[in-house]
Amino acid sequence: MAELETAGFAVSALFAVFAIVNPVGGLVTYVTLTQGYTPELKRRVIRRVVIVATGTLLLFAFLGNQIFSFFSLSIPAFRIAGGIVLFMVAYSMMRGEPSKTQVSPQDEADAMEKEAVGVVPLGIPMFAGPGAITTVIGLMAEATVPLDLFKITAIVAAILATMGISWVLLWRAEGVFARMGRMGAFAFSRIMGLLLAAVAVQFVILGIDGAITQYWLP
Repeated sequence: MAELETAGFAVSALFAVFAIVNPVGGLVTYVTLTQGYTPELKRRVIRRVVIVATGTLLLFAFLGNQIFSFFSLSIPAFRIAGGIVLFMVAYSMMRGEPSKTQVSPQDEADAMEKEAVGVVPLGIPMFAGPGAITTVIGLMAEATVPLDLFKITAIVAAILATMGISWVLLWRAEGVFARMGRMGAFAFSRIMGLLLAAVAVQFVILGIDGAITQYWLP
């Protein structure tokens, strides 16, 4: 039973991280921002995107508990708040709207240096935005109270797997985008939005359950 629960957590973590990062949806912005780039310059941009996004998510995953302690936050409160934020992102994805927690037109306009788009806006906030950061911190909170090394490993694996898939998709972006088209990418984003909405509701449920246990039950 315990093995099934931990395996279920690993699958849930992968779906959650992949859905919120949404690398397929990010292809539209990548193709738009790198028009006219040489193949070598595109490779450098992709490398920056993956390194920056992976480093950011891992950093926040392992510093989440310290952030809680510093600001005197409880895990149930963060789960509820994080679930609400994630649901807002998911709702925007399901409606086909660009999430305001990810890239904005101003971010694109401010990306003046060609290689810099790999850091901003693609690395942060497109591939590692507030929604993704909230997701990994929330998952890590579940894995560390009580401490479960398997769950921590599953979260790290989910981040690395998602970024590995992102690297492949960005590397083949022109071909993938040509086959899927803009509407195909938007349709995929809506499916990911539905999955993310379910994850968000689960976060809120866990937060409410934890709050009842921590503050009201003897």
